[in-house]
Amino acid sequence: MKTFQGRVVSPGEIRAQAVVSRFGLNTLASFQKALQFGDKEATCGDQNNPDLYKKQMAGKALCLPRTIGSTTGGLVLYCACAMKRQPACMLFSEPIDSLAGAGAILADVWLDDVTMPVVDSLGEEFLEYVKDDMMVSVREGGVVEVLA
Repeated sequence: MKTFQGRVVSPGEIRAQAVVSRFGLNTLASFQKALQFGDKEATCGDQNNPDLYKKQMAGKALCLPRTIGSTTGGLVLYCACAMKRQPACMLFSEPIDSLAGAGAILADVWLDDVTMPVVDSLGEEFLEYVKDDMMVSVREGGVVEVLA
């Protein structure tokens, strides 16, 4: 087990299986099938992200460096949460951008029955260590444990 300390963007504690990308997450391209076509597993539709393309994101610990893409990023994350198609948590090695952060925070504040902890600034070592299918625990205060 290895422990990392990050900054809490959206609070919560959870344990989930990791899905890892070394590329930025284009939220619109990635969640489009889940939001428009009823894909409840939120299968990543972004063919420009070879690490995530065609992988399930709903209920997973989504581990990535950053988000990229359009100004719809926050709304897309909020809608994924409202439709219960969100990742179990989102874990960023870099600081989260303000748009994606706003979507996660608004989902936490406005949606009573949805939890999607978000922790950023975990560092490059986090992304070097975590691999697909590892178990990840998010603890209070931005503590992230990766269980080998």
